[in-house]
Amino acid sequence: MVEYDVIIIGAGSVGVPTALATANEGLKTLVMDSLPSVAQADNKHAIGGIRATHSHKGKIWLCQRSIEIFSSWEDKYGDDIWWTQGGYIFLAYKKEHENLLKDTVKLQRSYGLNIDYVNTDKIKELIPGINNDGLLGGTYSPEDGNASPLLSLHAFFRRSKELGASYKFKEKVIGILSENNKIVGVKTTKGQYKTQSIINAAGAHAKDIGNIVGIDIPVEPESHEAGITEPVKKFFSPMIVDIRPGTDPKFGNSKNYYFYQNKEGKIIFCLTPSPNILGTDRRETSSFLPQISKRMIQLLPRLKNIKVRRTWRGLYPMTPDGNPIVGNINEINGYINAVGMCGQGFMLGPGLGELLSRILTEKISSKDKEILESLSYNRDFCIEEELK
Repeated sequence: MVEYDVIIIGAGSVGVPTALATANEGLKTLVMDSLPSVAQADNKHAIGGIRATHSHKGKIWLCQRSIEIFSSWEDKYGDDIWWTQGGYIFLAYKKEHENLLKDTVKLQRSYGLNIDYVNTDKIKELIPGINNDGLLGGTYSPEDGNASPLLSLHAFFRRSKELGASYKFKEKVIGILSENNKIVGVKTTKGQYKTQSIINAAGAHAKDIGNIVGIDIPVEPESHEAGITEPVKKFFSPMIVDIRPGTDPKFGNSKNYYFYQNKEGKIIFCLTPSPNILGTDRRETSSFLPQISKRMIQLLPRLKNIKVRRTWRGLYPMTPDGNPIVGNINEINGYINAVGMCGQGFMLGPGLGELLSRILTEKISSKDKEILESLSYNRDFCIEEELK
């Protein structure tokens, strides 16, 4: 039986860049997935936003590294992953949101982010045609951006294989083998594999993997819908985030929504429903498009004649505080969590993958220790991130 240094469960937004990082460190790496190929779960449902503008220092630092990886990928390896550094804008139309964003900027800048609270004129310049009735300003972070989730994951996949990582598809993990509270292998629907380290990167199914080893992981999937339009001439660059709640007695209420124009000129958009929709149902609804189109056109009227090509629905593996669960646990040696990405696995993945590799190779830095402490399985989950 072949023995691996690490087995990663899940070939998605976290599992694949982690395999890239572990293989780059010379670790014999195997990635397991029950689906037919890479990025077939919720990576293909991601809309592609990549930001470091969080209010949690661990996520800020991880995403800063991710942005470095995304932005330099084509120059290093030749793959066009559609990286575009268009920035992010969080809008303030209410005084309470203005105060929240200004306070958050102070925190974000203290952690090294390039972000400012800008006035209405600057926002009108960055988003031509925006409805500025009641607009107070917003935050602008020019180093954030977007990329294609599928192009990126396949590029990471190819590179990880070049470095020696192996993948097994259509194999479901049904058992995790241990002796004396120590990982010794993995059992699947097709066989058994020896290892002393596993990484749970199973996304919406992370809780199921935790249950196998007797760990109750507080991750619950909820569904969010997204859509994409026909391509039109590029007229704005940033990801636009409207944090106002929306009330719609006919089609349902919503929290924030966000959209950007990708490299092909298509508008990609997503909305957070209110209340949250728990469960693993990925079927599209008839209410999503009326909900979000009304809000988007009200904000940016020039969108009204652009045709929508399709909509889809994906899963956000949520934790109680909106932050991931990452790192070793005390209960069993050799088991590592990389779960609960809360819909941000794509942007966290490359930076997180390198951190997980440093855990395995025992190269943890002082900053890594801070990140791991803040994202620990044993942390207090009662404090939610402001801009999750």
